[in-house]
Amino acid sequence: MIQRVFFKKKKKKLTMSCLKFSILVLCLHVSCSGALDYRKDPVLTIRQEDSMLPMISPTAAPKPFLPLLAPSPLAPFTNITVPKISGQCMLNFTASESLMSMTAIDCWSVFAPLLANVICCPQLEATITILIGQSSKYTNVLALNGTAAKYCLSDIKQILVSQGANDTLAQICSVRSTDLTDASCPIIDVTEFEETVDTSKLVAACEKIDPVKECCAQTCQNAILEAATRIASKTSDLLSTDGGHAVLPDHISRVNDCKNIVLRWLASKFNPSNAKEVLRGLSNCKINKVCPLVFPNMKHVALGCGDEISNQTACCTAMDSYVSHLQKQSFITNLQALDCAASLGMKLRKSNITKDVYSLCHISLKDFSLQVGSQGKNFISFLL
Repeated sequence: MIQRVFFKKKKKKLTMSCLKFSILVLCLHVSCSGALDYRKDPVLTIRQEDSMLPMISPTAAPKPFLPLLAPSPLAPFTNITVPKISGQCMLNFTASESLMSMTAIDCWSVFAPLLANVICCPQLEATITILIGQSSKYTNVLALNGTAAKYCLSDIKQILVSQGANDTLAQICSVRSTDLTDASCPIIDVTEFEETVDTSKLVAACEKIDPVKECCAQTCQNAILEAATRIASKTSDLLSTDGGHAVLPDHISRVNDCKNIVLRWLASKFNPSNAKEVLRGLSNCKINKVCPLVFPNMKHVALGCGDEISNQTACCTAMDSYVSHLQKQSFITNLQALDCAASLGMKLRKSNITKDVYSLCHISLKDFSLQVGSQGKNFISFLL
């Protein structure tokens, strides 16, 4: 009797185990069949194209999706067409294809005017410098002649626009064909350049740039200035003793033109990706030095905030309107926001507004730059 009960229980357990196994096999079959038939359903086919997106269960909280390398947020919106190029430009656009694509994204049509100062124009300038620098490996010159410069600038524009960039890019960034030439720099030959400049010192100073330290120590910038000054001094009229004071402005302009030649030579010594990092690091130091915004007439602010701010509402309305106008000009960096806030503070004082209108009207650094967090509100009060 006991054995019969035992075998009954054993048989029952075995039956349950077989049942569970059958259910498991059935689930696997359905799962595999679903995977095989996934492409047949037109609705599911659309979802299949978004296979990089995480599957979110309706009964569970969604888990964060962290891709190893996220694509550029603007990449899907670019409208790529076939560019109409002249065929008269010797620059190798194919070798810098990824660089050109990145520039087109950074200068995307709608955002280019807003991102011009911070992202688009520095990237465009770096791209032109790298293209000429890389071509110097084969041409042995670090500048284009006037005719070639016009063709090349037009081709660069056509290629970028075909990939979604703004079609008024040259105007937005104030780029002219003369910017691709030697301008007033006396040395553009690579061999002559390397005979004149301490190239090993220049490469050592600029091959790796720390974005923060470089803006303070200016190691690479000083090396570029030294090299540019050296090749600028090769011109014969600089050695003339006649009108020494009159030649100084010309010399400064010549040194600035020669800086472009130095940058092109540096771009030829690195691959396009590393060259871009160096050039963008240098441009960041440059753009963060000054406020790029144009301050319009402050008569409405002076009227609303005058007389020791007798009407706080009128004053803050005038300030909000003024700052809102500044916001629409351009996207700026956090450091530029500090400069702009300080500059506006000085203009307020010149308009005989001595009260702390920033605190009174709750204006913080984030009103100048959307990048700034809550810490900007506490810091800006020290600017007045």
